[in-house]
Amino acid sequence: MAQTNRQVVIITGAGRGLGRAHALEFARRGAAVVVNDLGAGVDGTGADAHPAEEVAEEVRRLGGEAIVNGDDISEPDGAEKLFRSALDEWGKVDVLVNNAGILRDRMLVNMTIDEWDSVIKVHLRGTFCPMSVAAKHWRDLAKQGEEVDARIINTTSSSGIYGNPGQLNYGAAKAGIAAMTVIAARELERYGITVNAIAPAALTRMTENLNPNRPKPAEGEFNPFTPENVAPLVAWLATPAARGVTGRVFNIRGGNVSVAEGWVAGPGHDVDHDWTVEELDVVLPGLLDEARPNALTNGKVPD
Repeated sequence: MAQTNRQVVIITGAGRGLGRAHALEFARRGAAVVVNDLGAGVDGTGADAHPAEEVAEEVRRLGGEAIVNGDDISEPDGAEKLFRSALDEWGKVDVLVNNAGILRDRMLVNMTIDEWDSVIKVHLRGTFCPMSVAAKHWRDLAKQGEEVDARIINTTSSSGIYGNPGQLNYGAAKAGIAAMTVIAARELERYGITVNAIAPAALTRMTENLNPNRPKPAEGEFNPFTPENVAPLVAWLATPAARGVTGRVFNIRGGNVSVAEGWVAGPGHDVDHDWTVEELDVVLPGLLDEARPNALTNGKVPD
């Protein structure tokens, strides 16, 4: 095991798309990167080690260091092996980026239990398991008196925090990840660990078929759909400037970045006795009239 002064970053699902872009951005900043990827298809089936190996080689060409890991991080032992691979190689881990995911889109009336379970497992368990391993490791260091400055960066989605028809399983998983982010941030702040999430919009294997009629930028024009537009936000969340930022979810789409605002208690009414259905029949219509409508899929509240 060799100690390194480089920032050591674990990125799940780093063989393609957003994960690859994150890995290369950290490489440009001189990081050591664990490129985790099963090489599965968009639906989670199959396996191919070549994409992760190619990204690791790209990281090295950009001046970073890299190793490849093919463990299933939705399983506790896979997450343990992933984290251990970084510790064995470099003696530490500074940043965990949870990015791995799959799609099995279907409307509620047509979705099978397997389509539900597979997406929930990869996204929710695939975020929980690495978070759990990392949090325990960094907590133990803090309890031993070491100064910890660790970062967890999760990946949610507008489908989860705003809602998108046809993605009930994916949206539920991504909403869960946003909630996990807020809760874990409150639990782990005392140990020097920040937990944040991004809700990115980019053109990847997982999204290219969602809107096949989207306009294509002319050659040389700014392309708001590239994964490379998202990666700098992830890298920023791992910098000293973001050390005090935790429990936040960031939207990023093309050249636009914003801070997502979660559920809040809106208009209300208090009584000093048990409610009756008849009373609620009088009170609730007025509260609903006062309340803002839910945000659209793009996060904007309609006029």
